[in-house]
Amino acid sequence: MDEKEIREIATKEKQQLTTPQEHTRPGRYYVPDVNIYEFDESLKLWADMPGVKERDVSVTLKDGVLTIVGQVATDMYAGLRPMYTEYNVGNYYREFALNEDIDGSKIRATLKNGVLELELPKKEHAKPRQIEVRSA
Repeated sequence: MDEKEIREIATKEKQQLTTPQEHTRPGRYYVPDVNIYEFDESLKLWADMPGVKERDVSVTLKDGVLTIVGQVATDMYAGLRPMYTEYNVGNYYREFALNEDIDGSKIRATLKNGVLELELPKKEHAKPRQIEVRSA
């Protein structure tokens, strides 16, 4: 195996949350990897949260801050003695400051296969619009 192949399969370390947030559930919290894309009508955000079930996800919006929390049930890992691991088990936490162009009352969230998808609709004034051009 040459050096290039080794780099391609190298794993990315999960980023552990280091903010002084207080959590009521014990355990580590990780920052989920996120992709955000802009469309004419909305922004879409995808957060990678493997091991999180729909009932264990919380998405809140308060004072312009969107908070995502995903909790992982660790029961299945209790008593295991790992020989080798690349996957760190823990909860997820991330916050985003939304600007005034997002319509917070219309945000939608879905979870499928450990990926949380949020649709963040734009307010009407923030959507692109076609302006009619007339001859003078």
